[in-house]
Amino acid sequence: MPTLQVRDVPAEIYRQLSFLAEKEHRSLTQEAIVILKEGIEVKLGDKSRRVEAIRRLEELGIDGAGLPDPVALVREDRER
Repeated sequence: MPTLQVRDVPAEIYRQLSFLAEKEHRSLTQEAIVILKEGIEVKLGDKSRRVEAIRRLEELGIDGAGLPDPVALVREDRER
C-alpha cells in the first residue's frame, strides 16, 4: 500500500484530527484516511452531479437557444 507523509500540518488541524480520531476510536492515520476519502468523494461527486444534471436536461429535449442570455439578465438586475 502506498505511503503518504504530510509535513508542516498546522497545529489547529492536528488538534482537530486528534480530537476526531479519539472520538471515533481510530488512530490518527485511520482518521486521516477516512477524512481524505470523504473529501475526495465530495470533490468528485460535485462533478458527477453536474454531468448527471446536464444529461437529464438533454433528455428533456430543452432547446436553450430561445432562452435569454444569462449575462444580460444579471446586468439588467444589477442596474436596478
